[in-house]
Amino acid sequence: MKYLIIDDEHIAHKIIMEYCEMLPHMQLQKNCYSALEALEYLNTHQVDLIFLDLNMPKLKGFDFLKTLTNPPKVIVTTAYSEFAIDGYELNIVDYLLKPFRFERFLSAVNKVTSSDTNKIRKESKEVVKPKGQHIFLKQNNSHIQVDVDDILFIEASGNYTKVVTSNETISIREKISDTIQLLSDNDFMQVHKSFAVAKKHIARVEGNRIFIGDHIVPIGKLYKTNINQLFK
Repeated sequence: MKYLIIDDEHIAHKIIMEYCEMLPHMQLQKNCYSALEALEYLNTHQVDLIFLDLNMPKLKGFDFLKTLTNPPKVIVTTAYSEFAIDGYELNIVDYLLKPFRFERFLSAVNKVTSSDTNKIRKESKEVVKPKGQHIFLKQNNSHIQVDVDDILFIEASGNYTKVVTSNETISIREKISDTIQLLSDNDFMQVHKSFAVAKKHIARVEGNRIFIGDHIVPIGKLYKTNINQLFK
């Protein structure tokens, strides 16, 4: 993912770059220290994502964003909380308040990946999914990169969600509803208040049970309609 940093503070560039260096799919294109410098760069280059500060000299962040006819994805990075509503009206992906930790930064970047998948799905009549899509999941003090194709199902477990893959089980401190939002609903389906499964990995369905590899997932009464859609 090609990204651009627009911020008049050098320390902000340093922090964002350090965070992005931990994510192998992120590629820095340019460091811009004013919105005018960014405008000049974007006249001849394209990027997938902008990390945008708001309080900059000469041209403020949102005023800059309003000048773009076809803006890339934008994650706001600012010390000012009062402009958040204005940001979402401009269709930003996320609004990070400085100082922000890596976990919060990672959550914002994952939203960009998720929204890209949803856009591809809506623009095609067929099920289209980027090959090799990965997401990062935080387990304890580790951030584990997971191939979405390897996920068999996810399960709510108290204050955690278990992400069961073909190789391992990862426990993350997230609600199951938030975890489902990271996954394409063309590929994943909720079948119980505590379970969502990858359609491609379903081996068979018997009664109120789904068999996936060596695992058995229950089907909730309120979710039988979802299962019935598979058979049409």
